[in-house]
Amino acid sequence: MAEVKKLIEGYKKFYTDNFITSKNNVFDDIQNSQNPKTLIISCSDSRVDPAILTNAEMGDIFVVRNVANIVPPYQPEWNSKHGTSAALEFAVNYLGVKHIVVLGHSDCGGIRALINNDIDMDNKFSFITDWVKSHAEIKNKIPENTKDKYLFCEQEGIKLSINNLMTFPWIIEKVKKNELKLHGWYFSIKDASLSILDDDMCAFNKIDV
Repeated sequence: MAEVKKLIEGYKKFYTDNFITSKNNVFDDIQNSQNPKTLIISCSDSRVDPAILTNAEMGDIFVVRNVANIVPPYQPEWNSKHGTSAALEFAVNYLGVKHIVVLGHSDCGGIRALINNDIDMDNKFSFITDWVKSHAEIKNKIPENTKDKYLFCEQEGIKLSINNLMTFPWIIEKVKKNELKLHGWYFSIKDASLSILDDDMCAFNKIDV
């Protein structure tokens, strides 16, 4: 119970700081609608919370989190169940976000399981195995002389998710009209650095702080 109690105490502080003592009550602006300009697709990893990492305020970002920040390709079949695709559709076609950020990170368990072909993943879990296998093609791109195959694949996974975003017809349309821009970010848990994928999707460049 100590873990949950800590969260409840955190809520109490949040409530006091933002609803009781704050001069600018954020809820005055967001209680009836939301108008985020950016969608962030992030890993579910507890160490990589996009709102915390970007110091965002309530209403700033629309967030989708899943194992390994994977965007599946466009699959419009009625019998397919894609929570990520549904969130994309809502953010792009209803909320009208202007930016989509795919946020990957170091020490990603989903990517590690994919690369290592963990047998335990097949034996213990019903859903994770097939989910990460949707990015299986990045394993074939690992250079023979790479120093860090996990880093390579974590960043290649971001690129693949961006490419998969471009299989959604309504995303393609908005990108071509310059109404929507796609971004790739990589967060290192080791040194808290953030690297941005360049426009040519070739290299991640660390932000100077």
